[in-house]
Amino acid sequence: MTSEPNAPGLSPAQINAFITDGFVRIDNAFPRDLAEQAAALLWRDAGCDPADPASWHAPVIRLGHYAQPVFRGTANTQLLHAAFDQLVGPGRWLPPGALGTFVLRFPTPEAPNDDGWHIDVSFGTETPDFLDWRANVVSRGRALLMLFLFTDVGEEDAPTRIRAGSHRDIAQRLAPADEVGLTLRELAADGFAASAHRREVLATGAAGTVYLCHPFLVHAAQPHRGTRPRILAQPPLLPAVPLDPWRADAAPVETAIRDALG
Repeated sequence: MTSEPNAPGLSPAQINAFITDGFVRIDNAFPRDLAEQAAALLWRDAGCDPADPASWHAPVIRLGHYAQPVFRGTANTQLLHAAFDQLVGPGRWLPPGALGTFVLRFPTPEAPNDDGWHIDVSFGTETPDFLDWRANVVSRGRALLMLFLFTDVGEEDAPTRIRAGSHRDIAQRLAPADEVGLTLRELAADGFAASAHRREVLATGAAGTVYLCHPFLVHAAQPHRGTRPRILAQPPLLPAVPLDPWRADAAPVETAIRDALG
């Protein structure tokens, strides 16, 4: 589902799709000119020229968190704030103060070696090995996974692969582990087989597109088969209060968990 340009928020159909599929695509979530300004800073720091393939020295380059005004501006548009309120609940999320991590992918025949199915775990990150980072059934530490497109991304440009509805499988997997949750190592032990039957969707779109995803959504990178580099940011939306799927006024991100658990 996509939003209408300049719409005040998400439609009821979009919210229902988020609960069912685990994500919603918002076109024109932030202006293209902000995407271009931000991309220029990222190219500078990456030491690459998007117009010069000779400067593309790795299949993937990752850059950290950026808090300059242009980056904060992309994440704090009126449209996105309205969507955060609708999906997480007014007063239950923290305005993004920065964006990151940024992933720059380049056309190359080399395997990216980071294209396995996974979820973005959200706590226990003080442990050096990221496979020991954790998630639990109330998504401690993360209200949403977000995908910000800073370049145009077509089907050949390494769009993120999404398993629609897979957040339900993860909720069911996490429920028996209660508050302690599971590590990424434990979740990935079977290669996320429980969601293998799910419909695969590609996170394509023009620069300025944002995918707001349930924190349990199973997703994966893929090789870049196109001709132009791709820039994506994948920050979390942080909660201001813990998620509670069983509260009387549960927001859609919480309702999706409760529905998955029956």
